[in-house]
Amino acid sequence: MRILLVGAGGVGTAITRIAARRAFFDHMVVADYDLPRAKAAVAALDERAGRFTPVRVDAADRAAVTALLREHRCDVLLNATDPRFVLPLFDAALAAGADYLDMAMSMSRPHPERPYQEVGVKLGDEQFARAPQWAASGRLALVGMGVEPGLADVFARYAADELFDEIDEIGIRDGANLTVDGYGFAPSFSIWTTIEECLNPPVIYEKDRGWYTTEPFSEPEVFDFPEGIGPVECVNVEHEEVLLVPRWVDAGRVTFKYGLGEEFIGTLKTLHALGVDSTKPVPVRGAGGGTVQVAPRDVVAAVLPDPAALGERMRGKTCAGTWVKGVKDGRAREVYLYHVVDNQWSMREYGSQAVVWQTAVNPVVALELLADGVWKGAGVLGPEAFEPRPFLDLLVEYGSPWGMREQ
Repeated sequence: MRILLVGAGGVGTAITRIAARRAFFDHMVVADYDLPRAKAAVAALDERAGRFTPVRVDAADRAAVTALLREHRCDVLLNATDPRFVLPLFDAALAAGADYLDMAMSMSRPHPERPYQEVGVKLGDEQFARAPQWAASGRLALVGMGVEPGLADVFARYAADELFDEIDEIGIRDGANLTVDGYGFAPSFSIWTTIEECLNPPVIYEKDRGWYTTEPFSEPEVFDFPEGIGPVECVNVEHEEVLLVPRWVDAGRVTFKYGLGEEFIGTLKTLHALGVDSTKPVPVRGAGGGTVQVAPRDVVAAVLPDPAALGERMRGKTCAGTWVKGVKDGRAREVYLYHVVDNQWSMREYGSQAVVWQTAVNPVVALELLADGVWKGAGVLGPEAFEPRPFLDLLVEYGSPWGMREQ
């Protein structure tokens, strides 16, 4: 297998460090708009760098990405950029006759009149609209294969296959007790993506109603996370699992709730109130007296610390998991399937902070299953479309065990 990795930020760099220890692929091209960043990701691999080549590419340039895939004879494009670049990379892979894998799906657009009651364009809609072309080509687009979405979806399929006869509700629950020394506000993941998913109308699925939306940060609940993290208040957030799980798993209700904390929610609300969450460029006076077009959200991202560089200052653990409620053998059952990463461990073992490492390990596991022919498919498919047990077993082999708690 020959892989084109697009994006050498925190998650992309963690991907190279995880993949470098595995033998399933022949070569990985590490591409980024910032060539020095791609070179740094490869150079950090030291004696393992021989199977990696750093290059520059503009992820928004479909033709350039298509040409790069062909030039390096890549079998698959692994997208580690933010959601703005999903569609050009997705289309480039199909044009080049390559498979495709991402960790975040094509962007949503709220309903123009009733954004907090009805869905508009949902996350991933534009990718699923192209499913016939992918199926006809015989190529696979495995979408939403990070941790959330990704591993959380594998957990949902595993619960349906092995733990329940009927499922009343599936709820993705994400929480952490991470702190960052020296910063009052320092998101552990891309602030660009965080703003997008937290301030858009959250989507909920109910079998009898379909998909619908609510106000941001709705339905707060306190969820008790395992391995010492403890109780964290979680709220509804827009996320791909709610759009993916019902396509393959029969469940009465599906939600995603994120443990943000009152201070974090307050900061996001302030950014929204000031309008600096916007992605629409505005004219700003430049140093030379003229004006330049700048997207306010890009300014927010530029002034905050790089999440990938926070590892040495971070303390604590992050937990991603899937809570499932239903019936097994005629009796009520409730479980929480989860994956915890301790930042001290991920920094010591890989030099990557916990949140980006937890995101990065899952696409690498999926690629190994595809390379070995354990997972097969064509078209646009989510993680739920594949047998979950091989994935969970291989994740353990990677030195990253998962757990299950009876509620």
